[in-house]
Amino acid sequence: MSNRLFQGIIHQMKDAVNRVIGVIDDNGVIIACSELVKIGETKQGVREELAYTSETVTSGGYTYRPIGVGSKWEYIVFVEGEDKTAEQTATLLSISLSNIKNLYDEKYDKSSFIKNVILDNILSSDIYIKSKELRFNTEETRVAFLIKFNTRSEMLPFDMVQNLFPDKNKDYVISVSEQDIVLIKEIRPGMDVRDIEKIADSLVDTLNTEFFAKVSVGVGTAVSNIKDLARSYKEAQIALEVGKVFDTEKVVISYENLGIGRLIYQLPTTLCEMFLQEVFKNGSLESLDRETLMTIQSFFENNLNVSETSRKLFVHRNTLVYRLEKIRKLTGLDLREFDHAITFKVALMVKRYLTAKPVKF
Repeated sequence: MSNRLFQGIIHQMKDAVNRVIGVIDDNGVIIACSELVKIGETKQGVREELAYTSETVTSGGYTYRPIGVGSKWEYIVFVEGEDKTAEQTATLLSISLSNIKNLYDEKYDKSSFIKNVILDNILSSDIYIKSKELRFNTEETRVAFLIKFNTRSEMLPFDMVQNLFPDKNKDYVISVSEQDIVLIKEIRPGMDVRDIEKIADSLVDTLNTEFFAKVSVGVGTAVSNIKDLARSYKEAQIALEVGKVFDTEKVVISYENLGIGRLIYQLPTTLCEMFLQEVFKNGSLESLDRETLMTIQSFFENNLNVSETSRKLFVHRNTLVYRLEKIRKLTGLDLREFDHAITFKVALMVKRYLTAKPVKF
């Protein structure tokens, strides 16, 4: 909250109170006072005393009371005197400034506004009204990154990411759970998905090297309108969920690069089970051993090229042909034919999807 706002309120109240009044921040420094010469002075020990009572403390000719309710307070008001009037004045000041602070934070906290947008907690018609109040540029190109922390550390995930993106006028760091952080980042118009993924790669590397944090990042699509940020965030969620099933080795998964996996993720499980039963009759998929499955995977990775696959697997070309023929006899699918290969590839992905059974949003 702006120190000037506190000072403005204290200045308006000083004649009515007719006593020295002021506000102390969380470092024990006076940030607002009816006697301007006192601004910048420190009041040591007050926070420690209030930590035990969270109510009213008198010391050195002044009465102190925290601004706020409970243990989560940042500021302290003080009033000259240790009498009953000083205590009552401090209580009124605390209540008044607490309410004003909450209204101020709600009105001018852009991060809170963005959080409501991505979580669909604000009506579309209210988004633009609120944007004008906050002087928020609604037409900038932005993208949502969902950062999932897979390890725990002494430093909070929110603080780690906030330290890397301190510009609160362009980049917004939002905590959606204890281990999940959303970064809404402003990017250049026209930036392609590879450049956006480079930002995510850099983020992963920095968190790993500086904070020893293992993370995975889901990347939504870039949007040029604030109302579409919710969609970008949901896409980042889906990217992480689908990535856990089909791209387990990747730590950065972009929604735009999910391919067939995104389609399978949206299919009902009953339809997927019917498809597998039609493709793999008599449980033929289960009859394939580990070596055969590795051969199939390598064959797909090498674009159905027999010579290249046999070279990568360090086997003779005829050996690979024998294995492919064995697969054809077991499944009825000849992977050397493009249509059959596509069917087999999709079936393997469907099988993996059903095994994982991801939670849908």
